[in-house]
Amino acid sequence: MRYAAGLDGGGTKTAVTVVDGEGRTVFRFDSGAINYNGLDEDSIRGTFREIFAELARVCGGLDGCGHVGIGAAGVSNPTVPARMTDAIRACGYSGGLTIVGDHETALYGALERDIGLIVIAGTGSICYGKNESGLSHRSGGFGHLIDDEGSGYSIGRDLLAAVVRAHDGREPETVITGLVFDQLRIETVGQLIGFVYDRNRNKKEIAALAPILSAACDRGDPAALRIAERSAESLVELVVPAAEKLSLQQGTMAMTGSVLLKNRYVREAFQAKLAVRYSKMECILPKRDASAGAALMALSRL
Repeated sequence: MRYAAGLDGGGTKTAVTVVDGEGRTVFRFDSGAINYNGLDEDSIRGTFREIFAELARVCGGLDGCGHVGIGAAGVSNPTVPARMTDAIRACGYSGGLTIVGDHETALYGALERDIGLIVIAGTGSICYGKNESGLSHRSGGFGHLIDDEGSGYSIGRDLLAAVVRAHDGREPETVITGLVFDQLRIETVGQLIGFVYDRNRNKKEIAALAPILSAACDRGDPAALRIAERSAESLVELVVPAAEKLSLQQGTMAMTGSVLLKNRYVREAFQAKLAVRYSKMECILPKRDASAGAALMALSRL
């Protein structure tokens, strides 16, 4: 039996799924990160050696794996696919290889096909779609400095903004203040500013504050409810250009990412706003994850 494998290259790890000829998952495992934009080449090559050694074990040798699909952030950098290919071939794998952006494999996994739409709201945010004619469109995903509205980072930033606005009197007091202080183990706005502007601070640490929004919304906090509404509206704005350009106003759209999967206030507001805009669009949760999507994509190319 020949197998296909899929890799989902995230920021801190790579999830790997192996499927049989019928698309059934036969094995899953995690390995290190393969992000060329954040890691040194030797580290990535070491991770690929570990991954392909495990694939050889699972598939009865690398020849047993007919095609490998990889979805990873950073592949829009024109040097990355070639460098990734070289690292994989150095592992002794000579089978089929497909390297695409992680939004493409997320779509394939979510719908178990590559036709439709997906909106992803995790640390960042993006919408991606593809239609029956093979046309695709992506909106958003341009990074936290100029984009990523509705994402975990955006929510974390808005929570911090709510704290300082309440502190100086621009807005009423909010329960967000206590929740943020508790999570960061601080006691003053001065300490908060020190946290935010620490030169070693990264976007994931800001995005890690996003779950506070659910707790604040549970308590009916007006500032938190406004953030949830604004985030949902931003995510709908991502969907519109993709749906319109691809004529998928009556298609299927999957929702994924920690914000949409874990925050019911944002998710329900998003679904309600989307239904007003596109009453016939089907909105679903993902059927499978991005690593399974990469594996199904690989299987389709066998």
